[in-house]
Order: sequence, then structure tokens, then C-alpha cells
Amino acid sequence: MFCTVCGTTMNPDSQFCPNCGKPQGAGPFVSPVAQPAYVPPTGVRSQTGRWLGIGWQMVKDDLGTFIVATLLYAVLNGVVPLILQGPLMAGFMILAFKKLLGRPTAVGDLFRGFNFFVPTLVASLLISVFVFAGVLACIIPGLVVAAALNFTYAFIVDKRMDFWPAIQASHAIVKQDYFGFTMFLLAYALINVLGALCCIVGLLVTVPISFCAIAAAYQDIVGVNPATPELA
Repeated sequence: MFCTVCGTTMNPDSQFCPNCGKPQGAGPFVSPVAQPAYVPPTGVRSQTGRWLGIGWQMVKDDLGTFIVATLLYAVLNGVVPLILQGPLMAGFMILAFKKLLGRPTAVGDLFRGFNFFVPTLVASLLISVFVFAGVLACIIPGLVVAAALNFTYAFIVDKRMDFWPAIQASHAIVKQDYFGFTMFLLAYALINVLGALCCIVGLLVTVPISFCAIAAAYQDIVGVNPATPELA
């Protein structure tokens, strides 16, 4: 069953949602897609330094797993561009969430993103179109759009949202601080540029730092459902 407030997957016998804490009635099943639009907490502000610091610590503590996962991510994206990007990004979010929650991680977690193949595929295609359109409008709008959709995959994985509600939920957070979240995106993009300059090898570290920083930001703002790693 699903929480009738936030859409989190629940044990059928639970009386309260483990994610939002709301009591659950005995009413009919409600699909998470049919839930009201996600309402983020008010006053959200980007904390770029904090989130990147957490991301670095997460990767440093499990460097081997993240390096191998990044290699697989790069190879598979190169072999089948665009089609596999969304599911693989979802898999990286699952891996990051597990590390963030102190659960054992494995390279195979990357492939659990394929459990969300359709919504992540559509989301990645839409995000690519939106960002490209923004870039055509003098580049800066493209950066803002990319920042606004930064949490889409996290919502798909953690809240079991379809692609469009996840896009809307991500935007609902970021629109409270467009400038701050765009700076957050630029900061981890710059780190990846520096990683690329280190004979490309640096990307094996900087790419997972980016994913982990996004996961840390999501945890601070939304809160990861503790059951997500097991249910993904």
C-alpha cells in the first residue's frame, strides 16, 4: 500500500507513514500518481559547501565501489546513449541513498535503477529537451532549468513518483532559491571539469561526488524514506 499523503510505499499493517508520519485511514487504495502535488518545506536555501562536503566524505569512505560504479555508468552510457542514462542515474541515486543511510553498498545497486526504467527514461528525455531549449535562450536559462530538475530522479526512486510529478516536485523545491541551486549545479559541474582535466581519471571520483551531493541535499530538504534502499 501507499501513504495517502506522500505516496511512500508502506507495510499494509502500518497505521502511520514511516516517511511523513501521517496517520493512515482505512479508505480505498490511492495511487501515488493521483496524490496531490508535492509541497516542499518553506524557506529552502541551497547549502552548496555542506552538500559537496558530505558527498566527498561519502565517496571517500567507499571509494572502490563508487569508482567501479562510475566506470560502468560511463561505459553503458557510451554504448547506449540517452536510453540508459535515466535508469543509470536512478541507480546511482539508490547507491548514494544506501551510503547516506549507512547501509551496505554494492556495485550492483547501479542496476536497480532499471526497476524505474520507463519513468526515468521519459524524465531524462524531457530534461534533455528542456535544458537544450534553455541553452538556446542564451545558456543561463538552460543552467537554471537543469538546476530546477536536479532532484527528479531522487523523487522517482524515493517517492515512487511518475516522471511528471517528480519533475514538478523538484521544481517546487528549487524555485525557492533559483540562484542558490544554480550555483550548486555549477559548483559540482566545475568539480567535474577539474576531474576531466586530471587525465579524465579524476571523473571517477568527481562524478560520484556530484550524485552523493544531490542525495545529501535531497536528504536535508525532503528526507529519504528509510525503506527506499530495500524497496528499490
